[in-house]
Amino acid sequence: AEDGIRDRSPSRGLGDVYKRQGDVKVTVGTSGTGGGFKKFCAGETDISDASRPIKDEEKAACAAKNVTYREFSVALDALTVVVNTENTWAECLTTKQLAAIWGPDSKVKSWNEVDPKFPNEPLPLFGPGTDSGTFDYFTDEINGEEGASRTDYTPSEDDNVIVQGVQGAKGALGYFGYTYFEENQDKLKAVKIDNGKGCVSPSKETAQDGSYAPLSRPLFIYPSASALKRPEVLSFVEYYVENNEKIATEAQFIPLNAEQEAKLKTALEELKTASGS
Repeated sequence: AEDGIRDRSPSRGLGDVYKRQGDVKVTVGTSGTGGGFKKFCAGETDISDASRPIKDEEKAACAAKNVTYREFSVALDALTVVVNTENTWAECLTTKQLAAIWGPDSKVKSWNEVDPKFPNEPLPLFGPGTDSGTFDYFTDEINGEEGASRTDYTPSEDDNVIVQGVQGAKGALGYFGYTYFEENQDKLKAVKIDNGKGCVSPSKETAQDGSYAPLSRPLFIYPSASALKRPEVLSFVEYYVENNEKIATEAQFIPLNAEQEAKLKTALEELKTASGS
């Protein structure tokens, strides 16, 4: 809507739907994180949700259009590496093994190439597309460079496609946000991750305390200061901040801890000041 709140969901970069909040029509547009920032920095949206922090080039694009904003961390996620339930050998993988599988020069096609103790089982791979913040974060943390990844895997912006792919092959492996694992834990198995300090499972507790490293991450919304001048947008963002724990929980994400919640409220006050609200 021209005078409504234009927003996109942080959880999946979800699609063009309309929601009613009182008399205000809220348009939720489809995009990955990168595509969302392009629209936001062009002034086309009021709030951009993201599964990674805004990049320097995106900051420059916003500055060029005089788009002022604040970064709100609103929830936590734990990128979850999943395998087929028939996979009895990959209970825990090291970050080095993940890099060997997913690195841009990787030729790994079978599990025994990851570890000789593993069976000679084909290793089909499934993961997010290149416009996804999840892809950006995973490749940066695992392969050491954002966007650095082998390309011979099945990519999709729809996490259900990844679920179906891993579910459909005994040796398959994929990754996505913790939400989708929780929703599909009867169909898939989460792999523990060892970054040199022992094997750790993805969970609310390990994401909040940072022990699920390096694949726990914050999720963000980026409201613009100009949008907050409109009362319906200000009310929307204030509601979002005041109810962040409930919203994160109902969306099956991991709520912020007390320190992170305090920073979120401070960010709102700073943006209100910047907007003159």
